[in-house]
Amino acid sequence: MKIYTKTGDAGQTGLVGTDRVAKNSPRIEAIGTIDELNSHIGLLRSYPIDDDLDEILFQIQNDLFQIGAITATPRISESKIESLPDQRIAQLENIIDRLQQSLLPLENFILPDGTPVAAATHLARSVCRRSERRLLSLIDETGNGELGQVLIYLNRLSDLLFVLARTFNARGKYTESIWRND
Repeated sequence: MKIYTKTGDAGQTGLVGTDRVAKNSPRIEAIGTIDELNSHIGLLRSYPIDDDLDEILFQIQNDLFQIGAITATPRISESKIESLPDQRIAQLENIIDRLQQSLLPLENFILPDGTPVAAATHLARSVCRRSERRLLSLIDETGNGELGQVLIYLNRLSDLLFVLARTFNARGKYTESIWRND
C-alpha cells in the first residue's frame, strides 16, 4: 500500500465517511492538534520512565487515537466509531488522585520546568490545552454536542499531565521552581 494518495494535493482531506473538508478547517485543526498531542505523549514514553507511568501514557495514546477517530467523524451516532467510554474520564481522575497522594501540596504557582521528561510533560500539557481550544471551536462551529465527552476528557487529561510533570520531578528529586511575582 502506498503512503501517498495524492487526493489531498488540492488542500482537502477526507473524513470518516465520504465527506471532504479543507485541511485548514476547524475539524482538521482539532484532529491535527490531537495528533500532535499524541506525538508528544509518544515522546514522553521514549524517556526512561517507571513502568506504571508508561502504562498510563500508553492508554492515553490509545484514547487519543479513539478521540481522533471521533473528531474525524461528522456524525458519530450514524457511524461505526464508538464514543469514548464514560469510565475513561473517571479513570483519569483516579490516576490524578492516586499520583497526588505522593506529591507535596501546591501552595504557589510553579514554573513549567524540571527534569527533561517533566519539562516535556509540561509541553504536552500545553498542547493538550490547545487541543481543547481547537475542539471547542469545532463544537461552536458545528453545534455537535457528541464531542462534549471528548472535551471533558481533554480537560481532565491536561490536569493529569500537570500532575504527571510534578510526579516526574518528584521521582527525579527535582525541586519545583516557584513563580516569583516581583
